[in-house]
Amino acid sequence: MQIAFVASECVPFVKTGGLADVVGALSREMAQRGHEVTVYLPLYAAVRPYLEGEWKYAISSITIPFQHYSRFAGIVDGGVRDGVKHYFVDCPELFDRKGIYGPNGSEYGDNAERFGLFARAVLEASKQLGVPQIFHIHDWQASMIPVFLHTVYRDDPMLRKAGVVLTIHNAGYQGWFPPTTTEQLLLPWEIFRFDKLEHYNTFNFLKGGVVYSDMITAVSPGYAEEIQTPDGGNGLDGALRQRAADLRGILNGVDYAEWDPATDGNLAAHFTPQNLKGKRECRRDLLHAFGIDVPESTPVVGIVSRFATQKGFDLLKEAGGQLAERDMAIVALGTGEPLYEHFFRELAYANSARVAVQIRYDDAMAHKIEAGSDIFLMPSRFEPCGLNQIYSLKYGTVPVVRATGGLDDTVEEWNSEHKSGTGFKFRDYSPQALLAAIDRAISVFHDRESWLQLMQNGMAQNFSWDDPARQYNAVYEEVARSKA
Repeated sequence: MQIAFVASECVPFVKTGGLADVVGALSREMAQRGHEVTVYLPLYAAVRPYLEGEWKYAISSITIPFQHYSRFAGIVDGGVRDGVKHYFVDCPELFDRKGIYGPNGSEYGDNAERFGLFARAVLEASKQLGVPQIFHIHDWQASMIPVFLHTVYRDDPMLRKAGVVLTIHNAGYQGWFPPTTTEQLLLPWEIFRFDKLEHYNTFNFLKGGVVYSDMITAVSPGYAEEIQTPDGGNGLDGALRQRAADLRGILNGVDYAEWDPATDGNLAAHFTPQNLKGKRECRRDLLHAFGIDVPESTPVVGIVSRFATQKGFDLLKEAGGQLAERDMAIVALGTGEPLYEHFFRELAYANSARVAVQIRYDDAMAHKIEAGSDIFLMPSRFEPCGLNQIYSLKYGTVPVVRATGGLDDTVEEWNSEHKSGTGFKFRDYSPQALLAAIDRAISVFHDRESWLQLMQNGMAQNFSWDDPARQYNAVYEEVARSKA
């Protein structure tokens, strides 16, 4: 089949989170299965260093009309990588800026125009470069694709048979804009209704994707269930329940070419389930990098995250004093909300012998934490899929997670009687439940035979892209049949 991925992020060009990893890995996996795969991305300032030499325009100029003016976009040919063709929508006044979605974590005020133009430019470009059987769109930033197909391009014979699959990576981000966005994007007012795109008197991009896409996927089976509830749907649960028959939960895979302790170039030593000697060296290297030293009998707890309430750091903050009382070391890496950056700094200052934090993002250090920690902590309030707990399993680092979304799907509670399971989970969103799970992990850590079995159970898990790709393939085929 011909499949076009349309997204706001994709490794290696631009990344703020797991979306970029998924788009990069899944498109590559689909190309390896013999599909003709294209990826469309905006040409942000961050992308420019990847476009070596003189740019080659596949299309020099496309006119994109708005209510009172037009803009002009070019389509830059990004070449073929790993069998995947890449195109970039070039509109410098909208995309050649610092920050992807906004400066310093905020949102640009013209994001509706930016990603409205992006969607329409992709549709216009595909008419010249090849209309795919499937547009696989990701999150709100690409959700105008099916809206335009059902309105502005409804009678376009070239696009009539194109199907759309929407993947929701995080329903907490939906793209809410003023009602006048309807006119700005030259869309008919008839779509600004509660059963279409209207959402509490806003124009909601993601809701448009939910209403008009042919099929919808979420990034784990658990998250597919959660987003149909008031707690997990962020106001879209009703619209998602309406589409329940067309909604699938497909767990993200991970790229074991990048995340494998037997080959990882970021590590001080390599190790395998059969020979774990190198993990001790990784632990020593990690503690040295963070400037702390604890005996081997003290477990090292690793954290790599965006410091945000969604990730459960309000629980850590509430449990801060009690965390410090436990016989464990904590190494944390990340940036985020000032409240939690301050919390980690204070915790490290008050407990400098056993707690250290680096307020930054460093990919190499993230690998070192996965390899050198004994325990990996993810207490998320909600987690659509999560990748770090899957990396942790591969690296023999035991995850302690809240049982939500993909965390619940990928981590099995340790059973001491049967020596089964891969980690520790807690359900109640409370500091007490979090501390109880940590205490269970520390208790088993001191039983070296059980801990070794627990590590090896995790390292034996396989979360490659092979099975998710088969499931996406089935979704694509179902949509293509419906359009035939």
